[in-house]
Order: sequence, then C-alpha cells, then structure tokens
Amino acid sequence: MAVSVDGMMRYSWPVSTGRNGYGTPSGVFHPQMMARRWYSRRYYNSPMPHSIFFYHGFAIHGTTELARLGGPASHGCVRLHPSHAAALFALVERSGPRNTRIEISN
Repeated sequence: MAVSVDGMMRYSWPVSTGRNGYGTPSGVFHPQMMARRWYSRRYYNSPMPHSIFFYHGFAIHGTTELARLGGPASHGCVRLHPSHAAALFALVERSGPRNTRIEISN
C-alpha cells in the first residue's frame, strides 16, 4: 500500500488482499465509515481494528495474521500491520474522510 499526502509519498506498507474466490474491489473510493474497534459479524467475530470501510462492508483494517501480509489472505478486505492501520486511521481522521481518496488497482 502506498500512502500519499498532498501528492507526496508518506508510507509504503505490505498488505494482504482477497484470496482466491474473495476478490478485493478495484476502483476509487472514499471512506464510508470508520471504527476504531470492529468485529466482523460475517466472519466469526474476527477483530478488525482501525477499520476504514470503503465499499459495501469491505474495509482497510489491522490484522494479527502478520505472516500473511504481502499476499492474498482475506475475504476481500485490505489487511495491514496493526501499527500501520492505526497510523492510517489517524491520518484519515485528521484529513477527513471527504478529503481521503482510496484507490485500489490490481
């Protein structure tokens, strides 16, 4: 994941995206909802810390499955190291969801 602020690259982090059969949506999005603590109602009450929801229940969020970062592993969400998710969450809070652009491409 590349994170830019005002056109300047700020962070570059490994992520996990949707595994086989569970694609991550591509496109340009804006945050729809943010939750510091969230648990998936759909997938076994799995923790999704620092969730930034961007499209129909898909979110960018922290994960405890650190060994799987860098490859496909999720049900379509974009997973980050918990400290990276917290930093991104704080950045979006400061900038405002309306001023945040999420671009996902294959």
